[in-house]
Amino acid sequence: MKEDINDLAKEHLGSAYKDLEASEQKVIDSIVEAEPIVENVNEIFHEQLSFGQRLADKISSFGGSWTFIIIFLTVLVSWMAINSFFLVSPKEPFDPYPYILLNLMLSSIAALQAPIIMMSQNRNTAKDRLDITENYKVSLKTDLEITRLHQKIDALMKIISAKNASNEKP
Repeated sequence: MKEDINDLAKEHLGSAYKDLEASEQKVIDSIVEAEPIVENVNEIFHEQLSFGQRLADKISSFGGSWTFIIIFLTVLVSWMAINSFFLVSPKEPFDPYPYILLNLMLSSIAALQAPIIMMSQNRNTAKDRLDITENYKVSLKTDLEITRLHQKIDALMKIISAKNASNEKP
């Protein structure tokens, strides 16, 4: 049995259907159509990402891993060892102590890595907002469906009470 959308919105949310937010309208629509409302937020979110955003997420996840830290430390120690070894030899080292070129590379990596990580964190925040909206819709639909069930049970109880009262009269 399909109910009038506007009546359902006014009864349960206290506003006309057209005055509701889009997420609340989706909930009312799903109740009327008796369809599930749950959507996979991960799929929706990842379909919207551009190539650059996906690349930034991968760089960010690699930049915050133990693999990156171990590789990075290995390169740093190797760089210092090779250049220190050349300091002992009669030739001029490639990057003499205090390793100015190494410091420039480290600063460049930090300058590039920080905004990439921030972009990834901003996208995760946007995904969390989308997830919160989906959770709100599911919770709202659950609350409304429970309220409707209570109303139906109350109506049945009234019918049963009225029937029992009419059967008890002599």
